[in-house]
Amino acid sequence: MRSVALTGNVAAGKSAVSALWVAEGVPVVSADELARRAVEPGSSGLDAVRETFGQGVIASDGSLDRGALRSRVFGNEEARKRLEAIVHPRVWALREAWMRERREAGDPLVVAEIPLLFETGREADFDVVVLVDAPAEVRLGRLVETRGLAEDEARRIIAAQMDPAEKRRRADIVIDNAASLDALRARAAEVLDEVRQGLATPLSHPSSGARGPRIRMDLHLHTDASWDCLSDPYALLDRAERVGLGRIAMTDHNRLDVALRMWEEFPERVVPGEEVKTAEGIDVIGLYLTEEIPKGTPARETIERVRAQGGIPYLPHPYASGKGGGGKYAEDLAPLCDVVEVFNARLHPGRLNAPAHDLAGRHGKRRGVGSDAHTIFELGGAWVDLPMHPNRPEALLAALAEGVVEGRTASNLVHLASTWAKLRKKLPR
Repeated sequence: MRSVALTGNVAAGKSAVSALWVAEGVPVVSADELARRAVEPGSSGLDAVRETFGQGVIASDGSLDRGALRSRVFGNEEARKRLEAIVHPRVWALREAWMRERREAGDPLVVAEIPLLFETGREADFDVVVLVDAPAEVRLGRLVETRGLAEDEARRIIAAQMDPAEKRRRADIVIDNAASLDALRARAAEVLDEVRQGLATPLSHPSSGARGPRIRMDLHLHTDASWDCLSDPYALLDRAERVGLGRIAMTDHNRLDVALRMWEEFPERVVPGEEVKTAEGIDVIGLYLTEEIPKGTPARETIERVRAQGGIPYLPHPYASGKGGGGKYAEDLAPLCDVVEVFNARLHPGRLNAPAHDLAGRHGKRRGVGSDAHTIFELGGAWVDLPMHPNRPEALLAALAEGVVEGRTASNLVHLASTWAKLRKKLPR
């Protein structure tokens, strides 16, 4: 099955193209439709919106009062991010379910209309990316004339969106929509034929990491700053280089100081992080932190603090007994995190990693992997292979969309090393 992402800035005409393709018998799902389903009455999404923004955004019939919610988030970046954290994962999960249904039905081609495709870094999830574009002044006229917006409001909306030139660079195919509707129909039909004729030959768009250098990363490991580890951080970096890991995330238990120091010294090779033991007794990791989060902070508050620092909330080993709560908190916390750890080399039995893959898929989350190494020689046992990217949070999330998870379950004997580390640190020196 060939999957196509159809995208474009406001008033560019992507919905018109979508309608034309539906008329040609192509299955199309829109982000707007899925967003409505994500917060329909009785849904967990609507419950989360109510909990976050209050009863004032709920209409008298129990549905979402979109006008009230819009007034709460318009011009408020933090509120918008909280709303997106609720809606986006549910939309992606609904879209994945729809695509599975289409695949099982034997459809050769499906289209997903996604306005914020590039903004969310999900273009690599599709075989072909089609951008519908029009000059800014043309789009401005459409917003004013057909949607009744004031010109200054329309200009603000256009200015707030991603540069169309960047979207053109990252798309496979561009449909220009600056002329008549007849011209749009002709170009849309031409592109549909082009995509259909290439059904047997997978395409690769310019954003694909297959065309550029890649890097292997371990997103979860420990140094001697952790209470149950004796690994020197410099020795870990040396080992990482020898086993082909280009970058590692140092995520010590309830400690950030060593990771920050190593990040400052090796800014391209280290991701600073902390594995926080929360009030619930489970672990939550924050990547790209700058301030330590205290042990015993509730899980939801930990995730909020990670986001407040511009970091990446990462849910490790969600189905591990004890430190993962045996899955008890998985469904509640996964929607709040950006990355779900789908392979942890220290998780025994290894089959407990399998439900984490499903969890990430249901909630539309990036898939992470960690050796969870507490000894130097465990490093290299698990990694994610992904496109080379700057060592920044947003770049890592975009690259993880094309990540390939690799790893093997470590021997049970590694836990003896952790036990020895705990004892050794209690012994007098």
